[in-house]
Amino acid sequence: MTEASLYDQILDFANRANPWPLYEKLRSQPVWQESDGTFVVSTYREIYALMHDPRLSSDMTNLLPQFADRVPPAEGPHSFITTDPPRHDVLRRLAMRQFGPPHRPDLIDKLTPALSAIVAGLIDKIAEKQEVDLVDEVAYPFPVAVICHLLGVPPEDEPKFSAWVNPIVNALARPTPEQAQARDDARQHMSNYMFELAQRRRTEPGDDMISGYVTDDGPDGRLEGGDLFATLMLLLIAGHETTVNLITNGWLTLQRHPDVLERLRTEPRFAIRLVEELLRYEPSVHILPFRTAVADIEIGDTTIRKGHPIAVMLASGNRDPECIPHADRFDPDRADNVHLSFAGGIHYCFGAPLARLEAQIALTQLAKRLHNPRLVADPPPYRPSPVLRGPIHLPIAYESILPS
Repeated sequence: MTEASLYDQILDFANRANPWPLYEKLRSQPVWQESDGTFVVSTYREIYALMHDPRLSSDMTNLLPQFADRVPPAEGPHSFITTDPPRHDVLRRLAMRQFGPPHRPDLIDKLTPALSAIVAGLIDKIAEKQEVDLVDEVAYPFPVAVICHLLGVPPEDEPKFSAWVNPIVNALARPTPEQAQARDDARQHMSNYMFELAQRRRTEPGDDMISGYVTDDGPDGRLEGGDLFATLMLLLIAGHETTVNLITNGWLTLQRHPDVLERLRTEPRFAIRLVEELLRYEPSVHILPFRTAVADIEIGDTTIRKGHPIAVMLASGNRDPECIPHADRFDPDRADNVHLSFAGGIHYCFGAPLARLEAQIALTQLAKRLHNPRLVADPPPYRPSPVLRGPIHLPIAYESILPS
């Protein structure tokens, strides 16, 4: 029987709770080629260089024909994260126009009071309990409420999204036929819903992003048709799924480092440094699985061949001791903190400011209001996905909830 490769072991659910020893072995060689033709890039310098290399493609139609079964079936236009320039640049400008600078530069900053109120309300709801699942009660409903508010999705429709998003996320990397079918069904349901919601916003526009997309004639025109639906699906999924993991991974890490948790209770501005280190140490996105090359790329003593699949191991790069001193140590006071958790180059996550702010607010309020919190299970159970990694549940116990 052939021994599983390091990459296969990382994808194996059995290693979801602790993939870090496998990443350490993977970094002994910056670039590996799997027997199926996939190139796996794991070290900080090589990942950083690759993400800024114009020969790296996010458009999976550039894969050689023998790798066509590695990606979801092409159904209509793709979002900007799965396209290359110049199409990528137009779609990203259209999406960004309703989210941040230069058109709406203070959108996120002005949300701060509302974000604090949402978290306070969620914590108030668990005041009568002494044991809860932090994912179900705070880490999931908070970012879902925020992205639905931004997009203009009615609050009563929020519960639909977990039923649609989970099959899509679970089918990242190497889906089974059953996972692929569940993903396709979920995409269809979500597309139908978005089509109906966009129609409503055209006739009854509000101050939300969907209304802006379907009514604003900016320099690049409107975001319409398949481009609109691909972008909305991306924003709904990326706009909350990664933040759920950031908050959950963050609280798990704080419970494992009680001295740091105590500092968060007492130092008002500590949350900024803390969240930046959490992004490095326990990132939400571990792997960028859908990349290829439009030409041969010489990197890390290896030649990545044109048209082959590429897996970019962001979490491994974040723990690369060749670039980050004591990389396996959780140290919010580290100087010149750098990480790859929001990817890089033209595909740097444009939702990063919102994700940072949500995590800072949620973790700070939890630290200040939960009296004597403790983990019920360590490690907790994890989500199936090796790409977006985090606990599926995080049971915690506490003595009481303090006033806000």
